[in-house]
Amino acid sequence: MEKLSDEKLMALFQQGDMHAFEALLERHRRPVYRFIRRQVGHPTTAEDLLQDVFLRLVHRADSFERRSKFTTWLYTIARNLCIDHLRKAVHRRTSSLDQPLAQGEGEDVTLLSRLAGDDPAPDREAHNRRLRECLQRAVDALSQEQREVFVMREDAGLPFEEIARIVEAPVNTVKSRMRYALQNLRTRLEAEGFEP
Repeated sequence: MEKLSDEKLMALFQQGDMHAFEALLERHRRPVYRFIRRQVGHPTTAEDLLQDVFLRLVHRADSFERRSKFTTWLYTIARNLCIDHLRKAVHRRTSSLDQPLAQGEGEDVTLLSRLAGDDPAPDREAHNRRLRECLQRAVDALSQEQREVFVMREDAGLPFEEIARIVEAPVNTVKSRMRYALQNLRTRLEAEGFEP
């Protein structure tokens, strides 16, 4: 099943093949989680929304048509759930986007700070940790439109054309959002003392 395309796996799932669904889940769980996490800022909320994405995939499997790419369909579901969540969150107090992963782990332990390298030297590790934390804050500070394009492009590796279909915007608009996101990230990192 590993070599089958997403679209073929979805067609098999539509015919009742649960192994095809498991393959899709395994293939897309992490990148979709990262996308959602960057949109909503809280790991527990991201986990809940991730489950909702795959529940919708199950319930709406019949609506998938092979005319479109599976990832376009999947990220559209994820994006819409994030937008719905963020709209609701505007009307209630929300936690900081830099909130710790879990109680008792210290205030500096976030999802990004857990990404470790190959055991670099202590001074390099401190530099890398500071860079990751700064980058996480910079990504979180982007506008929602810039952040979602940046995350879909950089984390999920989606092409601009597919991102344009997901966010329902012209390709040039998507490229412009990416350019502004990169400029904003560069400005923020330079202000923090990091050289590009």
